[in-house]
Amino acid sequence: MEEQSQNKKTYDEKKEAKIQARQSQQNIKSKKTRIQSIVRTLVVLLILGGLIFLFVRAVQKELPQGGEAGVFFESQGRDHVNIGDEHEVYNSNPPSSGSHLSSPASVGFYEEPLPDERVIHNMEHGDIWIAYHPRLKDNEDVMDMIKSFEVDGKVIITPREENDTDMALVAWEWLDKFDITENSLPEERVKDFIKRHRNRGPEKVSTQSHVRN
Repeated sequence: MEEQSQNKKTYDEKKEAKIQARQSQQNIKSKKTRIQSIVRTLVVLLILGGLIFLFVRAVQKELPQGGEAGVFFESQGRDHVNIGDEHEVYNSNPPSSGSHLSSPASVGFYEEPLPDERVIHNMEHGDIWIAYHPRLKDNEDVMDMIKSFEVDGKVIITPREENDTDMALVAWEWLDKFDITENSLPEERVKDFIKRHRNRGPEKVSTQSHVRN
């Protein structure tokens, strides 16, 4: 009788051990499933995050005219050329990068135009180019407002006949342009462009390096 009782006890222990082993395996499997689910979720979130980042970056680069940052144009390089040399056609009007002369112009206000190739060098140094159409010279109020931006430093202001709008704000790889309506110059728009892009050229050069005397 005792032997039968012992055998039954051993059988029950084995059965319990099998049940515990099965539960342990199920727990391990369940844990692995949870980990795999978490990993898949993280991967999906990372992919979505990357896509959102790329989308936002693309939107920022392709803001329409009048956007706070302007319109982004891919760099056309930084090759030096001489006056009169042939070079690639610029991808924006006015140009915002590309082949340029070996020396920049002094910052400040100009009554006469400068070669695009010279001012591009200024933008390489992080200067902002305000290119106004010569027809604005007949409007003294607007011209006074344009001249006022000279005090911001790192700003070069020149007339430019080739403009297809009254005003163009140009930085390295960035452009914002617009026409003047009702003798009103959007000062905050100009100031915001200067603030966003000044000193952001591929070469950082101090204002004092080419200030007009």
